[in-house]
Amino acid sequence: MLDIKFIRENLEVVKMAATKKKIKIDLDELIALDDSRREIMTQLEAKKAEQNRVSTDIANTKEDTIRRQLITEMQSLKGEIQSDEEKLKPILAEWQALMLQVPNIPDMSVPDGDSDEDNEEVKVWGEKPKFDFEPKDHVEIMTKLNMVDFERGAKVHGFRGYYLIGDGARLSWAIWNFANAFWEEKGFSPILGPSIVRKANLYGTGHLPNEAEDVYKTQDDDYLIGTSEVSTMGYYTDDILEESQFPIKHLAFSPCFRREAGSHGKDVKGLIRVHEFFKVEQVVLCEASHEASVKLHEEITANSEEFMQALGIPYHVVINCGGDLGQGQVKKYDIEAWVPKEGKYRETHSSSYFHDFQSRRFNIRYKDKEGKLRYAHSLNNTAIASPRILVSLIENYQQADGSIKIPPALVPYFGKDRIG
Repeated sequence: MLDIKFIRENLEVVKMAATKKKIKIDLDELIALDDSRREIMTQLEAKKAEQNRVSTDIANTKEDTIRRQLITEMQSLKGEIQSDEEKLKPILAEWQALMLQVPNIPDMSVPDGDSDEDNEEVKVWGEKPKFDFEPKDHVEIMTKLNMVDFERGAKVHGFRGYYLIGDGARLSWAIWNFANAFWEEKGFSPILGPSIVRKANLYGTGHLPNEAEDVYKTQDDDYLIGTSEVSTMGYYTDDILEESQFPIKHLAFSPCFRREAGSHGKDVKGLIRVHEFFKVEQVVLCEASHEASVKLHEEITANSEEFMQALGIPYHVVINCGGDLGQGQVKKYDIEAWVPKEGKYRETHSSSYFHDFQSRRFNIRYKDKEGKLRYAHSLNNTAIASPRILVSLIENYQQADGSIKIPPALVPYFGKDRIG
């Protein structure tokens, strides 16, 4: 969330941000509502101050006639205050709804564009495998090796359901355990948080209101998270931290849930797009410094690249264009892994920084060296998401005899160097 003072003072900049991110919002209406809000609140403050004065006078007055006059005045003020408060309620509700839709300002390096098709490649790593046989897709390979069962997954869950079984499950655990050891060496503290959260936490990260159709909701008006960033940020709600604690680095693990409501007809087979998955996430809090955010953004992106390199999976990095940025993101990189059978890269990681957009909503503050309270900056990046990562890993490491070679980095966690 942006500060309303910043919005008022930089209205044209915010309008340009909304245009760049393809977010439709009437910012002139927001300013008009804010004018009305400020006017009524100023009146209310004046009347409440007068009410306090009259209340003091009543307490100090012994003359009955004057006391009755003051009580009448008090009752009149009370009625006016109640009337103003009722007048403020709908204005405040509209104002808050619009404030939740105001986009963050993208970095100057973010390119223009309408969708992920306009993202710009900034790095390529790894050599794509050259097969002397016709490569298969992960569905065929894993099914033949009894690593996955889509038929029973669909029977139990429905569309996009799956079971990872045998070596499919073991390979997932191996990747998670490798990720845990890898990021522990990078100074990240592990955290396991709730996967069912209150609505406020999804508003805090910016996943609501704009992504409502993609979020699972319970009958108790709670929500299932689509990333452990949500509950990890919620952990610090209303906290006042010390600057000396920064940067706070968490490696968060959780089951994740997404309805994939806008993807009917896309990736209907396999493990690319499923409703339930598991994700290891880098979540970072730092001081309110653009320079610190940029440095950490490059660092957490490099962490995920190094992890992919350890797995030996070819990938490229793209910088997301304005139309492919989320509401709260200042800048985002996607790491996309090579999928041989499709002959293209598919997203496996997203790395973003937000400045104080999320921390304002969560009220996460810290005391700087001068003792002044400031909102922290936040960042996050996928460490690894499964089962999606299995798609590129299995297809890149498939062998002519139908077996799968295991990357050397995973062998100590998996226990063998081949599946087949």
